[in-house]
Amino acid sequence: MEIIYPMFALVVLTFVIGFSTGISRLVSAKKGHVDRRYFKLLSGYAPPDYIVKLGRNFSNLLEVPVLFYAIGIILLALGINNSLMLGFAWAFVGLRVIHSFIHVTYNNPIHRFLAFLLSSSIVLIMWVQLILIISQKT
Repeated sequence: MEIIYPMFALVVLTFVIGFSTGISRLVSAKKGHVDRRYFKLLSGYAPPDYIVKLGRNFSNLLEVPVLFYAIGIILLALGINNSLMLGFAWAFVGLRVIHSFIHVTYNNPIHRFLAFLLSSSIVLIMWVQLILIISQKT
């Protein structure tokens, strides 16, 4: 049942980026860095790069991680407590932290893509491992 801890860590990262996105939007509008009308449809006016980076990173944390949350829920529901899966889960979360750090700081596309590719590969490996575990039980 330890899988809940890396899942929670990813939830915390998602909320940190989400709150940072909201706060940065408020501050940028208040300081006049972006026309407030931009936030109605998130188009039509050019926002500062830091607004775009945070917003995209927040969106990224609601895409592939859904597959991670799904497998975590399945592991919890089936009562599977596997140290290999737990290691993969923490590796996934660590790589998502690295991905987020790269994305919202210096934003090198190659570095960011490598973190994305590795983390996505880990989720795929976790799904394959889950299928193997389930097939062994039947």
